[in-house]
Amino acid sequence: MKKLFLLAALAIFGTNLHAQDFKLGINAGLPLGNAGDVSSFSLILDAGFLWEVSEEFDLGVMSGFSHSFGKEAAQIGNASVNYGDVSFIPIAGAARFNASDKFTLGLDLGYAIGVSDGNDGGFYYAPRVQYGVSETMAIVLAYRGISMDGGSFDILSAGLEFRL
Repeated sequence: MKKLFLLAALAIFGTNLHAQDFKLGINAGLPLGNAGDVSSFSLILDAGFLWEVSEEFDLGVMSGFSHSFGKEAAQIGNASVNYGDVSFIPIAGAARFNASDKFTLGLDLGYAIGVSDGNDGGFYYAPRVQYGVSETMAIVLAYRGISMDGGSFDILSAGLEFRL
């Protein structure tokens, strides 16, 4: 597996790619399904580097930090049950298809490292759609899923992405 990642990195860095973009994003999210049972809302920071493969297609790497705030679940007798916060650091490959001058479709695939107690992380996937407001800013809507043993942690997020 390490050899495959090394080969992919050499292929990306070793080819003559046109432009390079550093992306920085901030998002708010709504945990869904099982994640919504234990978390109230999420804040997400994204950072990535994309290379232009063609006018319509970009490839790169993404990472960031996702923090979902635990919520109070129930009152049991005189005690209330509180769920802890859940945090991840995703490390992913990124692909973007520029459908038009304003709209971009994308997908991030990789692994999300669990950084909160009892969180081992899991396979990370994040399909997204972006609308370019200007040359340096886009509105992003994304579905972020982390498949873990025994379930998944899913977030629907919206935010801004800045091209630096």
